Amino acid sequence: MYPTNNKIQIPNPHYPSTKDIFKALKLTPFKDIKVVILGQDPYHGKGEANGLAFSVNKGIRIPPSLRNIYKELNDDLGIEIPNHGDLTFWSEQGVLLLNSILTVKPDSPASHRKIGWEEYTDSIVQTINKEKENIVFILWGKYAQEKGTYIDKGKHLVIKSPHPSPFSARTGFFGSKPFSKCNTYLKKNQIGEIDWKLPDIDSNYD
Repeated sequence: MYPTNNKIQIPNPHYPSTKDIFKALKLTPFKDIKVVILGQDPYHGKGEANGLAFSVNKGIRIPPSLRNIYKELNDDLGIEIPNHGDLTFWSEQGVLLLNSILTVKPDSPASHRKIGWEEYTDSIVQTINKEKENIVFILWGKYAQEKGTYIDKGKHLVIKSPHPSPFSARTGFFGSKPFSKCNTYLKKNQIGEIDWKLPDIDSNYD
């Protein structure tokens, strides 16, 4: 199971809302993890952060990094670019969308660094590495890749590339094909593949 929160004192106000801080861990139970995608910290704009790395709620404008993720998904697997930014469907299939820092001060990126979140999420990665096998870790950017030091590459697959932000996506993120590489590895190890196609906002999916 996941390590428990070490009683970090979270400054107010903060994003996401208190009820969503641990949403990634709730939607992807420890026993169900197949893939870990590591982000940095939550979106800092009003209404954006929803507790899942790179994800925003339906009805919120899709952020540039997520748009680039969708472009790579389309190029990699031919999946039509979704019309919303809610990645809940991935989480419910075993994709842990974990930010290294779980809260942020409104309109102030990286403002909750060094209050204890990094150590806590380090412990989550270390626990997954130790207690699970054949997990796919997708590390986008140098910040996420720092946690790669805790991952046994003999037990797990590590997929690394530059961050999908507009500043770095064209330096190696585009063309990296993380989604097909992930599913190839899962299939090879007789683990159910991820359906990366998100339901449209006007479907029956809530």
